[in-house]
Amino acid sequence: MADLIISVSGLRGIIGENLTPEVAVRYVAAFAAQLPPGPVVVGRDGRDSGPMMKSAIMAALAASGRQCIDADVCATPTIGVLVKARGAAGGVQISASHNPPAYNGIKLFGGDGRVLDASKGAAVRQAYLDGRSAFVSHDALGEITVDENPHADHLAAVLATIDRDRIAAAKHRVLLDSNHGAGGVLGERLLKELGCDVVSLGATPDGQFEHTPEPTETNLRDVAKAVKEYGCSVGFCQDPDADRLALVDADGRYVGEEYTLALCVQRAMNQPDLRGAIVINGATSGMSERIAAAADQPCFRSAVGEANVADMMIAKNATYGGEGNGGPIDPRVGYVRDSFVAMAQVLDLMTTTDQTLAELVDQIPRLHIHKSKAEVSADRLPELFDALIELHGDAEASTGDGLRLAWRDKWLLVRGSNTEPIVRMIAEAESETTAQQLCQSAADLLQKP
Repeated sequence: MADLIISVSGLRGIIGENLTPEVAVRYVAAFAAQLPPGPVVVGRDGRDSGPMMKSAIMAALAASGRQCIDADVCATPTIGVLVKARGAAGGVQISASHNPPAYNGIKLFGGDGRVLDASKGAAVRQAYLDGRSAFVSHDALGEITVDENPHADHLAAVLATIDRDRIAAAKHRVLLDSNHGAGGVLGERLLKELGCDVVSLGATPDGQFEHTPEPTETNLRDVAKAVKEYGCSVGFCQDPDADRLALVDADGRYVGEEYTLALCVQRAMNQPDLRGAIVINGATSGMSERIAAAADQPCFRSAVGEANVADMMIAKNATYGGEGNGGPIDPRVGYVRDSFVAMAQVLDLMTTTDQTLAELVDQIPRLHIHKSKAEVSADRLPELFDALIELHGDAEASTGDGLRLAWRDKWLLVRGSNTEPIVRMIAEAESETTAQQLCQSAADLLQKP
């Protein structure tokens, strides 16, 4: 089972090596045994291993006496909406997010339409490791049904957050790059409902990625050129399970994922009924923090991870939140990162302000993030954290999710990996040099015996 990654919200591995039908059956059976009574929604992204995985998972659920609702190709946030809309006890999304084609994974949802939190995820993990299940006899097997329109509730929820008619009147020409993942199915439908002229790339959800799936600047160079060549006002670039969105402006400039959340927060702060506390994680750009501060609203930082952001949003009664990997979370739609929320709300901001994406982006104070990593044993982390706190005595230090050092105009986050013997260093500052120097200060301490 080497390299099978099991986290609080699911697992991920290589098909045929460590992620086999047997593993999928055992894991989902352990999940089903933890759930209260009720059906389970199952969806998948476009990977070619998805149908096989879905068959194994639905068999495990039926064998556990569960009614299984087959949503087939769906985005991850759509599964969250569906769980609540169908009154399900939970949900299973089959996706490896931005990993290469050889990978697939399983993400678990509770009956509240959220990915499992740490305690529930840990219980499923332990049940899987213990080999627990709740298989039933032949006369109690669950039924498998097909959801004929799994996207409708999600579409309606997203449309309810924006001025649909005003956007339609603007007649935006947009490029949507779904890269043969799950996002094109609802993405095209949403954009056409908003009156957009859509140039669609990779709409067929067959997992035959035309570029490396993570929506980074390097991976989207050809897509960015296409935005300008097709005369589009904006390019929307999804990851394979469509919970993340990167932006490209009309000139073919890669805007990226951090600005996705910042622009959505800007829009929220512009609306009196949405003004309120926001929550971002400890590794997200301070752009959103500054936007909230300019609107006299508090910004709270959670531990890294979607479930942690959602937990804190609920605890703080936040009106908005998300992570800087292009994943806004609008509670009116669901507590799941959502590329469709991002597309609709960025278009709404462009329309209501009558500004281009480039103009909106250039108004946000530019900050620079630098990331690095180093091999280190987990037992050395406390020593490293103490040394960093002493070195940066003028910073506000917080622990719980690694070590985060914060100043008024910069921050440094140092976290041990949950799956590898490495430490990750992320810093942000008003200059690239300063951000690099912050990461280097941690790297230098690691070199000391």
